[in-house]
Amino acid sequence: MVYVQQLSQLDKGQVDRVGGKNANLGEMIRSGIRVPPGFAVTVDGYRRFVEHTGIGEEIERVLAAVDVQDADGLDQKCGEIRDLFRVSDVPEEMADEIYASYESLCRSCGQESVPVAARSSATSEDLPDASFAGQQDTYLWVMGAESVLEHMLRCWASLFTARAVSYRIRQSFPHDKSWISVGVQKMVNSKVAGVMFTLDPSTGDPSQVVLEGNWGLGETVAAGEVTPDYYRIDKVSGEINEERIGHKHIECVPDPERGRANTVPVDADRMDAPCLEREELEELVRIARRIEDHYGSGQDIEWAIDRDLPFPENVFVVQTRPETVWSNKKVEPLLSRKSSSELLVGRALKTIHVGS
Repeated sequence: MVYVQQLSQLDKGQVDRVGGKNANLGEMIRSGIRVPPGFAVTVDGYRRFVEHTGIGEEIERVLAAVDVQDADGLDQKCGEIRDLFRVSDVPEEMADEIYASYESLCRSCGQESVPVAARSSATSEDLPDASFAGQQDTYLWVMGAESVLEHMLRCWASLFTARAVSYRIRQSFPHDKSWISVGVQKMVNSKVAGVMFTLDPSTGDPSQVVLEGNWGLGETVAAGEVTPDYYRIDKVSGEINEERIGHKHIECVPDPERGRANTVPVDADRMDAPCLEREELEELVRIARRIEDHYGSGQDIEWAIDRDLPFPENVFVVQTRPETVWSNKKVEPLLSRKSSSELLVGRALKTIHVGS
């Protein structure tokens, strides 16, 4: 049984083995997108753990008594399940494989203890009729093989938060069919990070890339904890159609000594300064177009720019997922009834000036 696979070995056809997040990371690597290196602990690993520890029956027993209308009771029951993960041992052969994979990653990065993100990647993410994305946990700046194993268990346990359990019940999705993989991926030492959409999420306009960014790691943007810089950029011409520089009062930065990331105040001289250079914006738009072309649909992308590497090798994508609002609707073109491709061509032609 294979418990670990390198991200570079994965593709979008392996969602059942490594979840949507990890499968997409592998797919992007294969398509030439810059993605930080790492590996995935497969769904087989999770299933083997449940079998080895025998906690599956106990999970079923506890969930059978769950009442989603009783918030306090639900939280207590889910806490009991998560405790089962915390006190149970990982099978030795699986632990050895994870240790070896982490040590190999350290060697390839030239570091004794490379900081990584441990990201949950569930097989139920981004289903056509329900999106489970964001239901499970992610941990940043994890360092050391023992800590990787500990945070893997926490990711597994996050299948059974009160939020995740109640969502599955409301969606009539069986708990025993929701499996989880964990991605272990080298951290980008981000000077700036954020999200971007390959269409305008407010209007569905497919000719635009909308981008938001903040100093530091991207979690402050994803969690809505800061007013980020905002850009709406023409996908073909690269023209900035709208620009708003936010008052960025906090940022998420690594704390290597404690092996975690902290939210701290932003220096006064950076609060109201743009966090991105024009060349970085152009590179991000180019990447957004390439990812959308590869998948053939609108994408919701997380990106980060490393402070230690030269441009453009420092521009990374750390996640992509299908855009789920407008992609499921029939969006009328903004100009007459032209198709989105005709609209894009029309916008491109507008930038060509003929005459004196």
